[in-house]
Amino acid sequence: MNTFQRENIALITGANAGIGLELTRKLLSEDWQVVALNRSAFPADDVSIQKALVSRRLRMYKVTDLADYASLRRTLEEMKANEQRIDILFNNAGGSFHELGYSKQGREKHYELMTVVPYIILMELKELLNNGRLKTVINTSSSALKFTKAFSIEVLERPKTFRKLIGPYATSKLALSLWTEAIAPQLVKDGIKIRSVDPGSNNTLRKGKKSGLPLLVKPLMKLFFSPPTHGANMLYDGALGDYSNETGMFLLKGKVAELQFRDQARNVLERIHTIYEHEFLQ
Repeated sequence: MNTFQRENIALITGANAGIGLELTRKLLSEDWQVVALNRSAFPADDVSIQKALVSRRLRMYKVTDLADYASLRRTLEEMKANEQRIDILFNNAGGSFHELGYSKQGREKHYELMTVVPYIILMELKELLNNGRLKTVINTSSSALKFTKAFSIEVLERPKTFRKLIGPYATSKLALSLWTEAIAPQLVKDGIKIRSVDPGSNNTLRKGKKSGLPLLVKPLMKLFFSPPTHGANMLYDGALGDYSNETGMFLLKGKVAELQFRDQARNVLERIHTIYEHEFLQ
């Protein structure tokens, strides 16, 4: 077995910017291979990233829109045809939108992208995870979930109101952490561990891109939030740190935190599994 075959392999969604890009850099610097699932290309002026692409230590699979099932299906099939294993899956792609919008499937965009799609990716790539050594899944959640005051599947899919950050974004992140908890006993039968992790407050503002942040939060983010390297380190520690042998929990500031609306965890899992079976697979 050569050195390349012995290296750990991570799959990162949304690896081309922000926290995902910093996590990619960190893992490459520690001699990992990184498989990236992105909508956009990596920065052309990043010499180390471009070298990694040339050497194939970094392999990018492009998807037009993660929340477009036809596009996602094609890209995942390509990935399964070309990759042999994954040691850690970082379901990191996401974002906060500035207005209420819906996916091609007719569900609210935050929910589709950050609750449903990570489940689809996990289900589709389970065989690659089973072939890996670490068999770990890290779902990027958010402390914003604590702002959720009411919770139901119907509101998740078609909310009647919209508030930046503390509305559909927060509720979708809560739903992500809830199904993470609910599915853990099922995955452990295959030796797969799963956790959701809050990466902390990071300045991920990008020029020319509309933000889903409340007006007052933007200047605070520029002045007081950590650079994306902080979030990358939190996800890295969530995968390989103190809780690396545990499963099902939500990690907030590096510690296990209780989730509200835990009685809804099974309902969320059952709903998104139904979506996966009846819409994605068919």
